[in-house]
Amino acid sequence: MYNRMRSFLLLIFCFPVAAILAQQKPAAPLKDGLAEVDQLFADFAAKNHSPGIIYGIVSNGQLVHLNYSGMANQEKGRKVSATSVFRIASMSKSFAGVAILQLRDQGKLQLDEPAHLYIPELTNTQYPSNDAGPITIRQLLTHAAGFPEDNPWGDRQLDISEEAMHAMFKQGISYSTAPGTGYEYSNMGFAMLGAIIRKVSGMSYQEYISRFIWKPLGMYHTYWEYADVPDSTLAIGYRRLNNEWVAQPLEHDGAYGIMGGILTTAEDFARYMNFMLDAWPARNDPDRGPLKRNSLREMQYPWNFAGLNSSYRYPDGRLCPITAAYGYGLRWSQDCEGRKTVGHSGGLPGYGSNWAILPDYGIGIVSFINQTYAPASSLNQQALDLLLRKTGIRPRAVPASAILVQRQKELTAFLPAWSNAEKSASFAENFFLDFLIDSLRKESALLFQQAGNITRIGEMLPENNLRGSFLLYGEKARIRVYFTLSPELPAKIQYFRIQLEQ
Repeated sequence: MYNRMRSFLLLIFCFPVAAILAQQKPAAPLKDGLAEVDQLFADFAAKNHSPGIIYGIVSNGQLVHLNYSGMANQEKGRKVSATSVFRIASMSKSFAGVAILQLRDQGKLQLDEPAHLYIPELTNTQYPSNDAGPITIRQLLTHAAGFPEDNPWGDRQLDISEEAMHAMFKQGISYSTAPGTGYEYSNMGFAMLGAIIRKVSGMSYQEYISRFIWKPLGMYHTYWEYADVPDSTLAIGYRRLNNEWVAQPLEHDGAYGIMGGILTTAEDFARYMNFMLDAWPARNDPDRGPLKRNSLREMQYPWNFAGLNSSYRYPDGRLCPITAAYGYGLRWSQDCEGRKTVGHSGGLPGYGSNWAILPDYGIGIVSFINQTYAPASSLNQQALDLLLRKTGIRPRAVPASAILVQRQKELTAFLPAWSNAEKSASFAENFFLDFLIDSLRKESALLFQQAGNITRIGEMLPENNLRGSFLLYGEKARIRVYFTLSPELPAKIQYFRIQLEQ
C-alpha cells in the first residue's frame, strides 16, 4: 500500500508580482541550506576560474537569496553586482510559449493549426516523406517539427534580418525526421514562433513580449538589444583560451533573438520564476496574469518525451534515474524520488545559464555565468538537491476535497463489520462485485483485532481530489486505509485497500 502513496502536490500560495522589488529574508528551514549552496557556487567559480557568476533562489513568491562574485567586465574592472545584466541564451524560449498561449487564449490562433497559415513560405516545404503532415504550432513549441538539432549553427543566427530569415524558409528546410515523430532541439522552430507572433499580433515579437509579459511582471531591466543595456551593468561574455579569458563579441538583436537573445538581471528573472510557480496549485482565486494559471500549467506539462537517463547519479553518489520531456519552451524532468523540475538552460559564446523550479516545493533557482557554455544546469540541480536534503523541505500537501473527507467518514463508520454497507449510496456499483462482503468482513475483523481498540482517526491524506488514505490508530498498531473514488457525480468509493502498520 505504501508504494501507492505518492509525493503530494503542493503549493498554497500567491505572490504580489509588483511587490517583489527587493530580496527577502529566507523562510526557515530554507535558510539552513543556503551556506552550503554558497559554498557549492564558490567552489565551482574557483575550480573553473569563472569570470563572474550570480545566482538567486526564490521561495513562495519571493527572492530569498541572491549572491554573486567575480567580474562582469574584466577590461573595465567592473564587478558582478545585483544589477548586472547577462545574456541568458535559450532561457529566452519560454517567453515565446507565454506569448503564443496569450494569443491562443485570445482566440487569435490554435496550437494545432499548420504553421504555414502564418508563415506562407512553409506552404510548399518538402517534407522527408510524402505521408508527413504539415508542421503545427504545437510541434514548434515542443521541438517536434522534425528539424535537426542546430545549436552550433543557431547560436550564430541571432542578428539575422526578417528578410533573410523568410528567404531561408522559402528556399527550403532540411528535415531530420518526419514532423511529430520525436524530439529534437530546434532553434529554427522558435524563430518561426517569433514570426507567428508578429503575424498574429501585428507587432514584432520583441515589442509584444516587452509590452505584454515583461512590463506586467515588472521586468524593467530586461532587454533584447545589448546596445540598449547601460554599459555600467552589461556583463561581457568570455571564453577560456590559452589560460586566459578572452571577451567574446556580442551579436545584435534580430529575427532569431526569440530563441536566445534576451539579456536580463537575476532579480528580474526571479519575478518570472515566481510567475511560473504561481500557477500551482489549481485554485479558485482570480487570475492576475499576464497569462492564465491553467495556461501556465499547460506550458509546464511534459508534452514531448525527450529521454531517460537510467544511470543518473546525484552528487552524493546515489543512483536515481531521471526522465526528461519538453513542454512549451520549457524543459521538464522527474527523478526516481518523484521530484518534478521545470525550467531551461541557456548557452551562447560567452555565457552559460539555467533556471529551474520545483513546483511541488514552491522553490526555484536561477544562475548566470559569463563563461562560454558554463554548466549552470548541473550547478542548479546540485543546489536544489542540496537544499532539499539539508533542510528536509517536503512537498506541500494537496488539501483534502470535501467529497474525500465525506467518504472517509462514511467508510470509517462501516468498519470493521460492514453492516448494511451494501445498501449504502457511498459505494460505486462495481464495489461489492469486486470486493465480496464476506471477505471484507473477515479481513477487517482480523486487522482490527491485531490493532486493538481504535483510539483516533487520522486526517485524510489526499493524492488528488478523488484518491487518498488515512490512518486508524489502535492501541497496539495502526491501520492504513486507502480508497479511490469513481468519476461519476457525486463520486463514490470504487476501490479499497486496508493494511496493518506496526
